[in-house]
Amino acid sequence: MIGFWTLFYKELLRFWKVAFQTVGAPVLTALLYLLIFGHVLDEHVQVHGVRYTSFLIPGLVMMQVLQNAFANSSSSLIQAKITGSIVFVLLPPIPYGAFFAAYVLASVARGLMVGLGVLVATLWFAELRMAAPLWVLAFAVLGAAILGALGMIAGLWSEKFDQLAAFQNFLIMPLTMLSGVFYSIHSLPAFWQGVSHYNPVFYMIDGFRYGFFGVSDVAPEASLAVVVACFAAVSLLTLNLLRRGWKLRA
Repeated sequence: MIGFWTLFYKELLRFWKVAFQTVGAPVLTALLYLLIFGHVLDEHVQVHGVRYTSFLIPGLVMMQVLQNAFANSSSSLIQAKITGSIVFVLLPPIPYGAFFAAYVLASVARGLMVGLGVLVATLWFAELRMAAPLWVLAFAVLGAAILGALGMIAGLWSEKFDQLAAFQNFLIMPLTMLSGVFYSIHSLPAFWQGVSHYNPVFYMIDGFRYGFFGVSDVAPEASLAVVVACFAAVSLLTLNLLRRGWKLRA
């Protein structure tokens, strides 16, 4: 447990020391999205009987939670591998389960911190209520944990920053941007509605938004089941890679 807490504390300090970049910048990005899309569409679009700006805010919050959870673990691992400092993490007798938990929990902490910052900053633009706060918390924590574990896989696989950028730009960004952050899937043609149901991030966004408005495109219980299954699958894969020391040990 000493190794776990030390590594967890180290990961928290790593992003908090540059909070202006790791927390402040994503909040500003979300505000820019809100100002642009909200200004253009607020008077013309309603989704589930909700103003477009109000509908958009939970999607932006969750998008930033997910993207920053992924960025935290992936950037930490790739930096440690490139600089060679990963050896100081591997030498102590830290079980791979504790290694996994420390990185994922730190990613969850950063994701939730950014998400809370986005939520507070956007409260000036629309009136929000939480119809089911526990659903909000459950999807935020599980979604951040999934992306934190995916970030570990990306960090393990990548041998240089270009590879990590490709993983983020060609997988994580499309999954989050095409998950219903800016729209309801019912506004899409039938074919693309079907395709959206194969995107696990869609269930995270939809379930998170349900916690605010009490309405969703998919039953929240079904979304939660998909998210839990994804978390279990990604966690098992990451733990297996760590147990084997995949791309960590020469």
